[in-house]
Amino acid sequence: YHFELVGNDCIITRIRPGTDAESKLHIGDQILTLNGFGVDRGDFHDLFYFFNVLAPQASVQLNLRSPSGEERQVVVNSLVKPHKKIIDLTNASDYTDLLQRIDKTDLMTRPRTAENGDIIIWQLPQFDLDIGRIETTIGAARKHKTLVLDLRGNPGGSVDTLKWVVGSLFDHDVKICDRVGRKGNKPEIAKRHGTPFTGKLIVLVDSGSGSAAELLARVVQLEHRGTVMGDKSAGAVMESRYYSESQGANGEVMYGFSVTDANLIMSDGKSLEKTGVTPDELLLPSAADLAAGRDPVLAHAAELAGVKLDPEAAGKLFPF
Repeated sequence: YHFELVGNDCIITRIRPGTDAESKLHIGDQILTLNGFGVDRGDFHDLFYFFNVLAPQASVQLNLRSPSGEERQVVVNSLVKPHKKIIDLTNASDYTDLLQRIDKTDLMTRPRTAENGDIIIWQLPQFDLDIGRIETTIGAARKHKTLVLDLRGNPGGSVDTLKWVVGSLFDHDVKICDRVGRKGNKPEIAKRHGTPFTGKLIVLVDSGSGSAAELLARVVQLEHRGTVMGDKSAGAVMESRYYSESQGANGEVMYGFSVTDANLIMSDGKSLEKTGVTPDELLLPSAADLAAGRDPVLAHAAELAGVKLDPEAAGKLFPF
């Protein structure tokens, strides 16, 4: 099951079929405590990192509140699958399994678009695109009056991709931020690219929007380019450098680590780190909306563009 922040509440948003969670949890349930720990915006990311990366648990005790207000306590058991401790990339079977895992990840994070009358909606799960795909999408957007750029859940990605997207949304060069590093400062400039989209722009963000997604949303605000709507973003913009290493001779063990090496200061002189982007319009789905599969945020964005989009229909545009 997957949970995320909606405002200051931690809500279950997806449940995998065929698991123990399916019989005990419901989309829209609020997690009040997880193994005794309270879950809110202040400690969400630490808890998520601990229970999903550092120390996954075979079972977790959850105190829940349903959309109707009823509280209950459940223990959700995980299905533990042992995997090979060593993956041999010279072995055809192991190498194929790795490629299949990469393909599945790529499929989950692929960008998608939907066109409806005068608007085009661009769901961008992360900033990891080739230039050709960006140009194709912007070319399609120029045929519409409004572009709704959905960055909800987007954790960020490549700075080069960010610059290219920003350069495709402005008719002039734009300074995204100043990169304040260990060895001096450097402005990050997005150059105008080709024929940019100059119509109405609406950007959607939420608590899962981080890094490059936050930078783009804040640039749109500072440059008065469009409207930012949704929930307050993650406040995770510090830049890091990744170092890849390996050990061993015949059988190499590959690993890596990242070290924070720069803060990013916006044109207003402030950093988004730990503060995030506050939307121009704060609009959150309710637990009942999530349970029913409604997307009132996207529906309202369409309404601002003059297009009628039912919240139920909006929730079905981009199925997980």
